Amino acid sequence: MVIEVKNITKNFGGISALKDVSFSINKGEIFGLIGPNGAGKTTMFNMITNIYEPTSGEIIFQGENITGIKPYKITEKGICRTYQNIRLFSQMSTLHNVMVGGHSQSHSGVFSSVFRTKAQRKEEQLLIERSEELLELVGLLEHKDTIAENLAYGQQRRLEIARALASNPSLLLLDEPAAGMNEKETDSLYDLIKTVQSRGITVLIIEHDMPLVMKLCDRITVLNFGEKLAEGTPEEIQNNEAVIEAYLGKEEDEVDA
Repeated sequence: MVIEVKNITKNFGGISALKDVSFSINKGEIFGLIGPNGAGKTTMFNMITNIYEPTSGEIIFQGENITGIKPYKITEKGICRTYQNIRLFSQMSTLHNVMVGGHSQSHSGVFSSVFRTKAQRKEEQLLIERSEELLELVGLLEHKDTIAENLAYGQQRRLEIARALASNPSLLLLDEPAAGMNEKETDSLYDLIKTVQSRGITVLIIEHDMPLVMKLCDRITVLNFGEKLAEGTPEEIQNNEAVIEAYLGKEEDEVDA
């Protein structure tokens, strides 16, 4: 088991964004977190990465309670994420965007960086090579010198994933990675996420593209109004009456005249 979310509740004033939500993810799984808009999905990502602290409950990552740990420490421990809205360094090159993601793994101090010691130069070269490898993985190596804002939308999405992978995570959180993509780009995204999984990285994904979710995920948790509605395999979720009602609505029973 990579992560356990235990009885997480998050209140904003008098509003409960999450209410006593629990789930766990096994090593190597692609795990889906789905639900209607406002269900609490992104809030849950913010709990895991500690952008927000939970009102109650705890999060256990690889056997360690990480509740309340600073976000940069959570990245160092092996959790990294992308965002629903693209957050690239728009005026930096594609390569440098990935390198920024890799700096959390560097060991050079201020002295070695200022004076460009042999060890620092070697580490920087390794970072460049690692970044180029990740750009090749996501199909962007030929664009390594392109300014990020000049990439096509789908390419920017893949660049965000490459930057997240640069921190060498064991758990990758993807927040609506297929948003705004066409069918061809979505197919390419599916292949990329499966490749990430094949490298031993566990994936937690929020996504509204249900065909992608059902094809991609090993297991799925469904949230509705901040509460856990269901959990199971894609087949079990597709046949769950409560899920169908939450997404599609339920016809009112006919009233006899």
